Amino acid sequence: MDDVTEPAAEDIQLPRVLAALADPHRLAAVRFVARHGESWCSQVLQEAELGMSKSTFSHHLRILREAGIVTKRIQGTKGFMCLRKGDLDRRFPGLIDSILSADSEPAH
Repeated sequence: MDDVTEPAAEDIQLPRVLAALADPHRLAAVRFVARHGESWCSQVLQEAELGMSKSTFSHHLRILREAGIVTKRIQGTKGFMCLRKGDLDRRFPGLIDSILSADSEPAH
């Protein structure tokens, strides 16, 4: 059973989005999905080279979903994640593009 509540587009809150994307692992997962489109969760975990267990990735996915950044779809035994770009663009125009295109290395 999936007990994660994904907010409606109008209920997505900027502080939650920014807090969720502040974690480098979650940002890497979102960048992967933004580049590749809807992706099998295990594929994201492996190909984005997140270096974590499935249970830890599930925790990060939950935070992204609760913030309204991604959605999860179940098909059979597989979970697929998809960026809610349209919802994010309507709520905060240009924000997700700016975040995804920003240099991932910290400035010195």
